[in-house]
Amino acid sequence: MLHSDKTAATLDEIRTRVAHALHRHPLCRDVRFEIVSTPRTRKGGNWTITIQSVAPDALWEASEIVSDIQEAYELDVAA
Repeated sequence: MLHSDKTAATLDEIRTRVAHALHRHPLCRDVRFEIVSTPRTRKGGNWTITIQSVAPDALWEASEIVSDIQEAYELDVAA
């Protein structure tokens, strides 16, 4: 069952949202990442991101961007 306070999205939709959000921030435009489906956590999350390449001065901003998206979206397991 999906939590009503989060929007259901496919892996591709989440990947697109993260890519666009990172690209809007000047320090995060070169961040390389992957979205991974995970078992549901107590907080309701069922996906995570692995950052594969990020400049040291962009790490905080990239983490904040991803955190905001994780709070807003959950993986639509029915998709």
